[in-house]
Amino acid sequence: MDKWMSMKQVCAYLGISRDTAMKWIKNKGMPAHQIDRIWRFDKDEIDEWMRNNGKSPD
Repeated sequence: MDKWMSMKQVCAYLGISRDTAMKWIKNKGMPAHQIDRIWRFDKDEIDEWMRNNGKSPD
């Protein structure tokens, strides 16, 4: 898997909906980078954030 993931990829990776991802970005500090109108997610940042928030991606 590439280091950078799209919104669709990160949702599939974490098993969540797009709405949940947007809530986590806004309310829980999930690391995300918006370039123009496109969201990108660094896999390493997501893995670390999930570990620190008590959840572990598969």
